[in-house]
Parts: sequence; structure tokens; C-alpha cells
Amino acid sequence: MNSIEIILFIVAVVGVIALGIWKSRDEAGAETNASDYFLAGRGLTWWLVGFSLIAANISTEQFVGMSGSSANWLGMAIASYEWIAAVTLVIVAFWFLPRFLKAGLYTIPEFLEYRFDAVARFTMAIPAIVTLVFVATSSVIFSGAKFISEYYNTVPVLNNLTAMCWLIAIFAAVYVFVGGLKACAWTDLIWGAALILGGIVVLAFAMSALSDRPAEDLIQTKVANSSATVADLERAGAWERLMLLNDGKNGEAVARNGDNLSGGKMHMVRPKEDSDIPWTALLIGLWIPNLFYWGLNQYIVQRTLGSKSLAEGQKGIVFAAFLKLIIPFVVVIPGILAFNLFSGDLQKGAQSSNQTIIEKGGQSAVYKVNTEFVKLEPALAATVFAANAKAAGGQVDLPADATAEQIAAQINAFASKAGNSAGDLKGYDYDAAFPVLVRNLIKPHPLISWFVLAALCGAVISSLASMLNSASTIAAIDLYSKATGVTDSTKLVFVGRMFVVIFVILAALIAPQLSNFASIFSYIQEFQGFISSGILGVFIFGFFSPRTPRWFGMIGIVTNIVSYGALKWVFGPMIVEKGWWYAKEMAFLDRMAICFTLVMLIGAIVTILKPLAKPVILPVNDQIELTTSSGAKVVGFVVVVLTIALYAVFW
Repeated sequence: MNSIEIILFIVAVVGVIALGIWKSRDEAGAETNASDYFLAGRGLTWWLVGFSLIAANISTEQFVGMSGSSANWLGMAIASYEWIAAVTLVIVAFWFLPRFLKAGLYTIPEFLEYRFDAVARFTMAIPAIVTLVFVATSSVIFSGAKFISEYYNTVPVLNNLTAMCWLIAIFAAVYVFVGGLKACAWTDLIWGAALILGGIVVLAFAMSALSDRPAEDLIQTKVANSSATVADLERAGAWERLMLLNDGKNGEAVARNGDNLSGGKMHMVRPKEDSDIPWTALLIGLWIPNLFYWGLNQYIVQRTLGSKSLAEGQKGIVFAAFLKLIIPFVVVIPGILAFNLFSGDLQKGAQSSNQTIIEKGGQSAVYKVNTEFVKLEPALAATVFAANAKAAGGQVDLPADATAEQIAAQINAFASKAGNSAGDLKGYDYDAAFPVLVRNLIKPHPLISWFVLAALCGAVISSLASMLNSASTIAAIDLYSKATGVTDSTKLVFVGRMFVVIFVILAALIAPQLSNFASIFSYIQEFQGFISSGILGVFIFGFFSPRTPRWFGMIGIVTNIVSYGALKWVFGPMIVEKGWWYAKEMAFLDRMAICFTLVMLIGAIVTILKPLAKPVILPVNDQIELTTSSGAKVVGFVVVVLTIALYAVFW
């Protein structure tokens, strides 16, 4: 562990956090006002809003989860979450934010009470808190701990995932406990810029390593339908090597459904059979989590609710939209490069994880596997096959020429029949892609590594603090205040801080368990599906249909939770098994699209059959300037055009 790196890292992180806390108190001392603590006094300028949106969003959740997904078969396609988000932000700036600021909201569930009823507000608030604490917050703690433990994989304590989860959780809790949203916004200004610059540094080092790596080593990681040869790689520069390995000659390697390396990885459009992002999801499914996340997620929207004016908020949002176009180049492409450069390290990481799982579960326990595990660990796969078959009470004699995919499918069939799987065994630890890249390329340069490390760890703490602040805001304003009738600002801030402590303990207890999931990014998106489609559908009727019955707010959200669960565990598998679906499984984005359509259909029917006698009139906040920014409109249009161009290039 390099002492220079550690000293500079600690000074940077502590210094930026101290700046944030100082700026949060420099105008009127300690926060005694709920608006100060929860919404930064509604005084955020556009540059604070913009950088805060990016820093809150781009944390190790992306650098670990999204890079891991791109290292796997998804490749460039995972960038759709970023580039569609750019267009989504433009929509939020001009269609969502004006309505929220006009109503003078503290929280997003608050809008549902104004438009529908208190039951709808409560129905959204509970799942929102559950999702923030048990999904978003716990996953950020896990991904941050994953990065540190992988980066310092030879240093005692620092290489312990559970210890790092608790350390990060405590650090962030203290930070948000003291400073509130204003502290988050000011530190986000630093971390947002540092994250992008740090990502560029990592990308530059990775491209340099790719150009220097022997072609004989790189050829082992090319996709199956690339005809590139060692000679082609020897003649190529860094970018051309990347394309030859992952897209073939002249883009010949089309995207194919299957395991990593089965098809091209530089395409935004995946086959309709893809289990994560089929092209069908680009039509409806992918827009749902984006519109929910950027427009209705308290954790993100809370920054825009704290804007000084509508114009400042809109300028900040479209600025963030422009920055989103850059993110795939510093997150997604490095993930692809990590597999090309260090696939062996990713395999070793999986072996270590598998060993831990087996030591905990025992040799005779039931395990699930993926195809890569069967290919890379045939002897261990045979042992698991026998153990699973015995536990399931059956035996299948596979043909001698059975493929790894067939063997993996049978092992998992036995596991499903036996139940109580002790864990998933993997061939590669894809979530370690970015940490491995940084450890191998950046760590040897302590005068640079401290900056990258501080940017990533600072982003973890900042994102975590923001999530805790948002969860505590909903708990204090939407639950405690409504249940008790307490409106005193000092009391609400105190209660909010108590909720911060409770929530961080719960999230830190859950976080270490997330190592059992194949992809942290998929875990996050999957569980958002239970609420995002329904909430989005309800808000659309709330925005544009003033005569929709008030009771639809609760009905729409509950319908989505029930229907999504039914599709995930009952009807989805049944439909696939009967051959009524076009793929081997129903992607979670397709489930979102189906549930969203159902909620919209129910909303339309009840509006036609039981319209309100009088349209709902929403409250008006006359304390904020609501003039739209013409400059933001121009930048928003440019962002949409650039997004279309990027899709055309990487189609």
C-alpha cells in the first residue's frame, strides 16, 4: 500500500466533504429549517444541479455494475441506459419539472396526494423507501466495498467486503447527518467533475495497454464471429484493435444472443431473444425505468426540487443530459477493455468467489451455474452435477458430446427441482472488471491513482449520502409528518436524521449479501420493475388527465406490483415454457412494458367509465420563478440530435 497514494487520497476525500459541510452552514449556521436540510433552501444554481445529478447517478454502481455488464455479452448495448437517459432528461426538464416546482413539492409522493389522495401518497412512499434502502443504498454500499476490496486485494481489512460495507456506510451516514442536501450538492460539484476526468484517465491507460499487449494474447478474447487474425491485430492501433476484437472486420461481428464472446459487443441493438436488453425494450421497456429514475425518483429529483428557479433547474438538467452522452466512453468501453486485457484476473476472481460459496455451503449442497463455469471448471462442474442430481432425486445421462450449455441447463434444472440453492457459481467475476482495470493499470502510478481512487470513493459516499437524505426526506415528510401532524421544521430535521441512522444500518446489513447476484446492475434494475411502471403510469394520468378518478393512484401502483410479480414468478415462466414467447426467458424490461401497458389501459378505462365531475386543481407555489429557459431548449435539442447520431454510429 503506497503511503503517498493513501495520504493524498485521505486529504482529498476529507477535504471535499469538509467543504460540503462548510458550504451547507456558511449562510445561517446549523440547519434548523426543513427546506435547508431537505432541499438546500431551494437555492441551487444550474451548475450545482447539473453536476449533482451526474455525481448522484454515476457512482461505483455504474463503474462496477455497468462496466461488469459491458465486460460480459452486453458490451456497448448497456450504454442505452445512458444515452436514452440523455433524451429522458430533456423530457423531464420541460414536462415534469414545471409541474413539480409549480406545486412546491418537497417529495414526489406529495404530488400524488394533491392529484389523487393520501392513500396514493402512502402507497408510493412505502415502496420508494424500501427500494431506496434495500436496493439502491445497499447496492451502492456493496459496489463501493467491492471496488475497494478488489483494489486492495492483498491488504488485510481493506480486502474484506463486509468490513468495507460497514466503513462506507458509517462514513456516508455521518456526512449526510450533518450536512443535508446542500452538503451533497457542493461535494457533488467536485465529485461529478472528478468522476468524468478520472474515467478519461482510466480509458487512456486502458487504450495504451491495449496497443502494447501482444496480439497472441488478445486474440484469445475476440468474439466468435470476428475473422480478425493475429496479423490483423499486429498492424492495428488501439481503437482498431478494440473493434477487431469486439466487432470484427468492418463491423462483421453482428450481435448474437448467447454467452460472452458469442457475438459482436459494439452494437446498441441486441437480438430480441436477449435476456437483458432485447431490441424490443428500446421501443417501450427501457424508457420506463429511465423516465421513472430521472423524473419520479426522489433520490434524483430532490436536486431539481431544490433549484433556485425553473430556468436554473432546466439548465442544470440539460447540462446533465449532455454529460450523460460522455459517460459510456468512460464506463462502458473500459468494461469491454477489461475483459480483453485481464480476462484471466476476472476468472481468478470468480474462482475465489466460488470457493467461498462452496466452503460456506459444503460440497454436497445444491448450486446453480452458468455456461462459462462449465467450460472453465469442467471437473468442479461434474461434481456439482452429481450433487444436484442426488439432491433432486434423479439422474440424467448426458451424451458424451453434450455442450456446456446443455450441462449447465441440466445442473440448474436439478437445482430448481431440489430447491434451496446455496449460491451461483460463475466462470468470470464481471463485476470486478473496473476494479481490476484500475488495480492493474492505475495503481502503479500513485501520483495519479490517488485522484482516481478519491473520485470513485468520493462518488460512493456522495451517492450514498444523497440516497439516505432522500429516503429520510420521504420518511419524515410523507410518513412521520402525515401520521403525527408534526410540521415543526426543527423536529422534522431531527426525525429525518434519526431515519438516516436506521436506514444506513439496514442497508449495511443487506449489502454484503449482494455478492450472490450475478450482476449488481441487473439486480438494481430488476427490483425497480416492481414500482417504476405503475408509478410512471399513475403520474402520466396525474399530469395530463385531470378527470381520472382519485382512487386510481393507489390502484395503478398496486396493480403494477402484483402484475410484475406474477409475470416474474408465475405467468412469465409459464408463457415461456409453453413456447408463447419469442425468447428463452422474459426480460425484465419486457415485463415492465407489459405492466405499464396494463396500468395505462386500466387508467383509460376508469377515466372513461368513472370520470370526475370536476377536474382536479393542483396547488400553486408563488415563491419560485417559473419562466422557462429558452437557452435550455436549444441545448436540449442538440442533445437529442447527438443521441440519434451516437445510435447511428454504434447501431
